[in-house]
Formats: sequence, structure tokens, C-alpha cells
Amino acid sequence: MADVDQGSVPPPDASVPIPGLSPDAELNGTDVLNATAAKFVATPEGTALAYGSLLFMALLPIFFGALRSVTCSKSKNSSDMPETITGRDAARFPIIASCTLFGLYLFFKVFSQEYINLLLSMYFFVLGILALAHTLSPLMAKVFPASIPIKQYQLLFTQGSGEAKEEVVNYEFDTKDLVCLVIGGVVGVWYVLKKHWVANNLFGLAFALNGVELLHLNNVCTGCILLGGLFVYDVFWVFGTNVMVTVARSFEAPIKLVFPQDLLERGMDASNFAMLGLGDIVIPGIFIALLLRFDISLKKNSRTYFYASFLAYIFGLGLTIFIMHTFKHAQPALLYLVPACIGFPVLVALIKGEVTEMFRYEETPPEEEEEGSKDEAPETEKKDQ
Repeated sequence: MADVDQGSVPPPDASVPIPGLSPDAELNGTDVLNATAAKFVATPEGTALAYGSLLFMALLPIFFGALRSVTCSKSKNSSDMPETITGRDAARFPIIASCTLFGLYLFFKVFSQEYINLLLSMYFFVLGILALAHTLSPLMAKVFPASIPIKQYQLLFTQGSGEAKEEVVNYEFDTKDLVCLVIGGVVGVWYVLKKHWVANNLFGLAFALNGVELLHLNNVCTGCILLGGLFVYDVFWVFGTNVMVTVARSFEAPIKLVFPQDLLERGMDASNFAMLGLGDIVIPGIFIALLLRFDISLKKNSRTYFYASFLAYIFGLGLTIFIMHTFKHAQPALLYLVPACIGFPVLVALIKGEVTEMFRYEETPPEEEEEGSKDEAPETEKKDQ
């Protein structure tokens, strides 16, 4: 869904002429920093630290998001219910993603990058606070002091009046959630004001974990359709055009994880970054989470398919980083992740003779299970009578 690339985080309002270009040509802040960063040669230690940190950060939301998806799949709370992706959704997703990506590319070409990123910063500021609060809520429930009373709150917006009144927003939360929202707000202000890479990564990790937890594939076939479609999408937009790389470098939003390669030389003020798009975490992550739930459905007290796909992700991302570093060119990570994440579990299923069980496994959304149980109840009562 995105690419792994080396680059620099651009300042929000830099736009200056560069010697050697035509008098009418101007480069944005990204190009300026890239021209400067081109002179910087990362040390082997700095490069290894950056790539190793990206790999480690990518594994965190996949592992913990997959574990949380198991609980989420059984939740009856509307705010924690997963969004189920069907085969039709999976088939349409690469087309929608392509239109969105190209639309952003045109926006950055036609309109001022500064104003677009300002608007996006406000949008992701709100989303980031909610995502980080949701990420921290299980931890806060364990460490919150028992001496502090827990109070319930409700944020309710309605439209219309009388019988025509409809709920627009109905957000229920308690004291623990309020603390999480405050922490998220502090990180959000830090990100908006400073665009610091640490704040970017905190929001990015929260987005990725929430995506893996709350986006559920309904079966393995749907997962193969989604990963296969995005495999073609990623390869085309990275190798076929400069659209993906241009948007990734121009888009000032926490949609990618970054880590500086010059951290050892410049500390927290480092500016020469390696980056990994969140799509390369969430898309394989929701497939890995599905295989964990499949493992549990087998009731064999093993997590064979989960660990096989998890190791496949490590192998695929490691291969992506190796090839990117060798050829010094942005790589479509899904080119390596998709074959690994699908191939390893299928190979395990072939060895264990469970291919049929794997592809027959089907998940039912919680709301459909509730409707089914309601429909069965009257029939049971009739039989009893």
C-alpha cells in the first residue's frame, strides 16, 4: 500500500530556488532537504539502527493488534465491534486506493502543499487522539489507581426533534478514557506544533494497531484477494510512476513510520529518515490476525499459522529492506510481503493437511450473530410449546 524509502521530513513552509535549475523552477521543502541530504552518507551503524527500529516498530502493532482482534471479534460493545471486509470490498479496495492516491498527487501538484498539509494535520490531529486513546485504554484499565473514583460520561449530538430526532454522535467514556484522551491530546499538540518524528511514530503505531485490531477479513479467500490486488497496486505505483514516492514525501501526516539514520550523529534533531508506510503494516497485519483467529477456531491449543505468517512478515520486510539498501531505490514492500505472508501459511497447511479447513474458515460479524440468535429464539419457543 505504500513504499519503504529513504528520505527527509520536510519543513512545512520551505520553498526556495535551487542553483542549476531553470529560473522559473522551484522545489518544495522536501526537494530542498533531499538535495541537502544527498550529501549525507549514513554510517553502517546508523543505517542498521534505522532499519532495525523500523522492523521492530512494524512488528509491535501486528503482534498486539492480532491478539486484541481476538477479543474484539467477540465484543458486543458497538464502539469495539470490528469492521468486516468482504470479498467485494477486497476487490474494490485497490481501485479506490488508486483513485485516492492519484487524487492526492494531483492536489499536491495543483494546490499549495502548505495549506493541504495544514488541513490534513488538523484531521489527523483528531483521529490520532482517538486512536491513541483507544490504544492506551487496556493498559490504563490495569494501572489506573483504585482509589480514584470512576465516573461515566456521555457525549451526545442529535439532529431533529420529537420522533424525528436522530443520533449523530453518541460517545460514552469514563474517567480512565478521559485520562487516555488527555495523553493523546498532549501528543497531538506536540505533533501539530513540532512535527517531531517521535510524535509521528506514536500516532502511526496507534493507527496501525487499531487497523489490525478493528479491520477483520471474513475468510482467507478474501485476504488473498485483498493482498493480491494491493500487490499489483503497490508494484504499479512505485515502479511504474513516481506518484507513490511523491505523495509519501509530500504528505505531512502520520501515515508512515520514520526513523533517522543520523540519530547517532545528531540525536533527537536528526533529519535523514528511513520510512515505512502504514499500509505495509496494516494490510499484512489483518491477514496475520485472521490466521490467529483461525488457529483458535481449530481448538488445538497451538498458534502454528499465526507464528508462520508472523515469521513470513519478518522475512518479507527484511528482504524489502535489504533490496532497497542494495539498489538505493524505493521498493514496494508488498511485492515481497504478499508472497511470503500467503505462501508460508499455505505451505504449512499443505504439510499438515489442513488446506480445506483453512479456506473454509468463515467469520461472522458480531451483529449478524446477534440477529441469528434472535431469529432462532422464537423457533425454539415454538418447539417447546
